[in-house]
Amino acid sequence: MADQSPIWHPFTQHGLGDPIPLVTHSEGARLYDADGKYWIDAISSWWVTTHGHAHPRIMAAIRAQTERLDQLIFAGWTHEPAETLAAELMRITPDPLTRVFFSDSGSTSVEVALKMALGYWFNIGEPRHRILVLEHSYHGDTIGTMSVGERGVYNRAWQPLLFDVDTIPFPHEGMEQATLDALEAACSQNPAAFIVEPLILGAGGMLIYPAWVLAEMRSICARYGVLFIADEVMTGWGRTGTRFACDQAGVIPDIVCLSKGLTGGSLPLAVTLCIEPIFQAHWSTDRAKTFYHSSSYTANPIACAAANANLAIWRDEPVQQRIDSLADAQAAHLSLLSHDPRVANPRRLGTIAAFDIVAPDAGYLSDLAPRLIAFYRDHGVLLRPLGNTVYVMPPYCIMEEELAQVWSAVKASLDTL
Repeated sequence: MADQSPIWHPFTQHGLGDPIPLVTHSEGARLYDADGKYWIDAISSWWVTTHGHAHPRIMAAIRAQTERLDQLIFAGWTHEPAETLAAELMRITPDPLTRVFFSDSGSTSVEVALKMALGYWFNIGEPRHRILVLEHSYHGDTIGTMSVGERGVYNRAWQPLLFDVDTIPFPHEGMEQATLDALEAACSQNPAAFIVEPLILGAGGMLIYPAWVLAEMRSICARYGVLFIADEVMTGWGRTGTRFACDQAGVIPDIVCLSKGLTGGSLPLAVTLCIEPIFQAHWSTDRAKTFYHSSSYTANPIACAAANANLAIWRDEPVQQRIDSLADAQAAHLSLLSHDPRVANPRRLGTIAAFDIVAPDAGYLSDLAPRLIAFYRDHGVLLRPLGNTVYVMPPYCIMEEELAQVWSAVKASLDTL
């Protein structure tokens, strides 16, 4: 345990004194400490690990790239791993998406998307500034991404810095038309863009809505000329059952944000893809129209090499078959709890399974989630519930007996807590 470390961990209240395991190595769906004890990573280490930890092909690509080129300024320079990755992304995404902008994380990819959208309207001379967001959404922890996410205890300290947005109600079952009507009314006021997590809201509680609603929201935005931003940071790379969630709705966004599984979860990297008119609005002999955004490690060659290995795995191996098998297994395990009176709203989308625990105090700051986290940790499983929402989102390589151990711990937690 790393109890005496000077590290300040994210989303961790150190005053509670919870133990922090020190992980020394990993393989597949397992995390190990120095004594050989292991935990099954049932949330893919915050939704990033797709093919498994320390995947041999990705590790080999990283090692090889470290011997050629470790880092290069990307402002006015380029390198082969980035060029290869951009070309492959163009191959696997819809034709209207023609440009790839690199960044470092999901939050920065969304920041880039927002700046692209606002820059587009500014450069073409139309005064559109408002951003539309979906209720309960989460898009990151930087100032811009917090502004377009749900407001609450986790960002109230920075409220004075957040810009105003217009919020569209979440399309709960039976209330879908109200959502679409609200979006249409908001779009008629000429906002700049609408940003949405397609099909499932992650940190907002694994809230799922149907593909036809996503398609209708896209159609409304197109009808009013509102830029449509799809935040596929979590939903991309197979989590929802298809490579990208938008595929299930036949939706082609104006801007797409990708990260997390882009490198198979091995290294931080993100991209923001956009349609050609957005790029052309910034293309000019006038340097004032330049898209002024970057970070020091934009398109880091080693991270790009890892992403290329990930895309090669998708190309060469039966990844979709693994996703389908995991989705079926998740459905089977979830069904065993579906009639438990302590379980509410069991739901699944692709490889993601979730349910809500019926509890009198189920808010974000209730003590239920910390007690569950500790229980799962003690039972050899890494799970991190969102309030009273328990979800399982493992890497696609998880073995049958490992997944059974995860769900056994989930069942035991209901019986014990």
